[in-house]
Amino acid sequence: MEKYLITGFSGFVSRHFLDFLDTRETHASVLGIDMHDPPFDVHGYHRLTCSFERLDLLYDKRAQEVIYNFQPDYILHLASYSSVMFSWKSPVLSFQNNTNIFLNLLEIVRALDADVRILSIGSSEEYGNVSDKELPLREDQPLRPVSPYAVARVSQEMLSRVYVEGYGLDIVITRSFNHIGPGQNEIFVVSSFAKQLAEASRNGWSKLAMRTGDLSIVRDFTDVRDVVKAYHLLLTKGRKGEVYNVCSGRGVSLSEILSMMSEKTGIELMQTTEPKLVRPSDNRAIVGSNQKILVEVGWKPEILLDTALDDILEDWRTRLEIA
Repeated sequence: MEKYLITGFSGFVSRHFLDFLDTRETHASVLGIDMHDPPFDVHGYHRLTCSFERLDLLYDKRAQEVIYNFQPDYILHLASYSSVMFSWKSPVLSFQNNTNIFLNLLEIVRALDADVRILSIGSSEEYGNVSDKELPLREDQPLRPVSPYAVARVSQEMLSRVYVEGYGLDIVITRSFNHIGPGQNEIFVVSSFAKQLAEASRNGWSKLAMRTGDLSIVRDFTDVRDVVKAYHLLLTKGRKGEVYNVCSGRGVSLSEILSMMSEKTGIELMQTTEPKLVRPSDNRAIVGSNQKILVEVGWKPEILLDTALDDILEDWRTRLEIA
């Protein structure tokens, strides 16, 4: 039986990863670690045996015992403060958490001499500001991080390389581009748009005044349900020590996203830019190449952006009805 340890277990991506594992024919055992209790039933799966330990990888000394007792085959390291905006507000907390919990995890694996593969989740933010001629971004391009969050992700990637080359740990690394989907926290831009539009629709409004950040920036969005398939393929087929972009290969501006969602809901938007929502330094365009992951493990995204936006809006309608 395959055994998966998931850090950041109670979050958005983890839940979709569990859903994916549960669709497979192979039975699996999963241990989740998180500072917060999961907002879902860990026993509500058909082909998964799930358990959960509430602990903080930054401080909790029980972590080594928990991991030793479970003896995972794979570790999916999702635990992080993943908001760029939060890193500007609390750079020390963001950096310490994102870097040190990963270092603590590596030290536990090294101390246990565990035969385990780790997937280190990085970010497209590591590439920093690039010119149009550098797009789409490839894994061999230089890293120029421009936010505290991005610097922490570069540090995590460098630690991965040190532990692969210096200690022989089995680590595969991602640079994951923006992912979206049902269940995402409203602090992320597309989910925030969806929630506001779903609320307006529920209230019967035909127009909505919306304050936003800079809508001209271009991002590469992938549905989280495709992302978790990529993570599983990298855990099982990725090459040790290698870095892989996880992306759609297509750039779209936030203004295009908002226009699509406005059209879907039939709500006219009156948009104004809110200075406090504009980051101090922001990457103008982040669009990746997914050729490496396609060639090496056979992954490519399948869910269209249009479908993803439909599902996100429907998810928010459901959440607002339940609330």
